[in-house]
Amino acid sequence: MRIALLCNRGNMYCGGQGVYTFYLAQALQRLGHEVEIVVGPPYPDVPTGVVEHRVENLNFFEYGFPKAEPFRVFTPLNLYELASTRMGMFSEMTAFSVRAFDAVRRRHRERPFDIIHDNQTLGYGILLMKSLGVPVVATIHHPLPIDRKTDLAYLESPRDRWWRIMFYPFIMQHMVARRMERVIVVSHSAADETHDAFGVARDRIRVVYNGIDIDAFRRPDDVAPEPGRLIVVCNTRDRKKGVVYLLGALRILRRDVDARLTIVDWGLPENEYTPGLVRRFGLDGCVEFTGKVSRDELVRHYARAQVAVVPSLYEGFGLPAAEAMALGLPVVSTTAGALPEVVGDDAAGALVPPRDAAALAAAIRGLLQDEALRREAGVAGRKRVETMFTWENAARQTLDVYQEVM
Repeated sequence: MRIALLCNRGNMYCGGQGVYTFYLAQALQRLGHEVEIVVGPPYPDVPTGVVEHRVENLNFFEYGFPKAEPFRVFTPLNLYELASTRMGMFSEMTAFSVRAFDAVRRRHRERPFDIIHDNQTLGYGILLMKSLGVPVVATIHHPLPIDRKTDLAYLESPRDRWWRIMFYPFIMQHMVARRMERVIVVSHSAADETHDAFGVARDRIRVVYNGIDIDAFRRPDDVAPEPGRLIVVCNTRDRKKGVVYLLGALRILRRDVDARLTIVDWGLPENEYTPGLVRRFGLDGCVEFTGKVSRDELVRHYARAQVAVVPSLYEGFGLPAAEAMALGLPVVSTTAGALPEVVGDDAAGALVPPRDAAALAAAIRGLLQDEALRREAGVAGRKRVETMFTWENAARQTLDVYQEVM
C-alpha cells in the first residue's frame, strides 16, 4: 500500500502522538509498505525509508505576531490563525489540517495514495481529503473533552474558565471524528470515551494497542537500581497526570522509607507548578527533575529506579507504564482509563484507585520492601509487553483496518 500518515506535531519528544507517528510509520515500512508522513513542527527524525513532507506552523498561540517575518502573516490561513489565537483558540490543528490537505493533494496527483491516516488532528482539512476518493481513517488517543473537563475542575476564575473553554476545538473534532470511515483507538477505555464524547458509532471504532520499542526499552547491563528510587514520566503540569497525589504519597513514605523520586519533566523555570508542589509538601532534596531527555537517557533513568509510578486520573493508553514494564520495572498504577488494560492484574506491580495518596504510598512501600516481589513483577511486565504491545503487532492490526475500508 501507499499510506499517507498525518501528525500536526511530529517530533517524538513533544508528546505521545509523535512517538506513535514515528514507530507506526517505521513498522509499516518494515512490513513492505510505502509510507509518507505529513508533519508540522517540531519536525521529527524520520525512519529509514519513510518520506517526509513538512508543513509550516508559525505558532502564533505561543509566540504571537512574527516580528522578524511580518509579511508571512498576509495569507488567508495565517491571518485566520493569528486572529483566532488572539481570541484564545488553539487553532493549530485546524490550520495544519488545511495545509496537510494541500500537501496530500499535490502528492496524490503525482503518485496516488491507497489510504490516508490522520493521527488525532481531526481538523476540517481532514474532511477535505475525502474528496480525493481515498479512504480516510483517524487515530484518537483520547478525546480532548476529557482534558477540558479536568482543566475546568482546577480553575476558579470565570475568566480563566472561559479561556479554557475557548481553547479546545471540541465542535470541530466532534464533526470530523463522526465522518471518518474508521476510528482507531488505543484501548477499550478510549473506545468508550470516544463513543461518549464524539458520538462515533461503535461499529466504526477499532481498538489497536500502542507498541513499545522492545529492543530500545531493555535494561542496560551497566545501570543498577538505586534503593528507594522511584520514577514518574509525564507532563506534570497536566492535572490529569495526578502528580499531586504522587507527591502526597512520597511525603507519607518518607516517614519510614528513604524514598527518592525522579520526575522526567521540566523543573524551574519552565515549570513552576510542580516545583511549587515539591516545596509545599516539604520534599526539597528528595525530588529531581531531568528536563528533556533522549530515549537512551530515559532508559537509563528507568533503570536507576526500583519502582515506576503512574498516578494518572485518566490515560487513553499509558506509554510510560508500558515502557517501564518493558525494562522489567514493577509499576504502581491507578485504575484510571486504560491503565488496567496496560498493566493487567497485580502481577506486573499494583493497581490502586486514582486520587488516593495513601493507597499509592502503601503499594509503593510493599514493592520497595520486597525484592522477590519486584523481580516477579518485572518479569511478568516484560512478558506482557512482548506479547501484547509491540509495534509490529500494532502495524499489522492497523493494516487490517486499512483493508476493511479499502
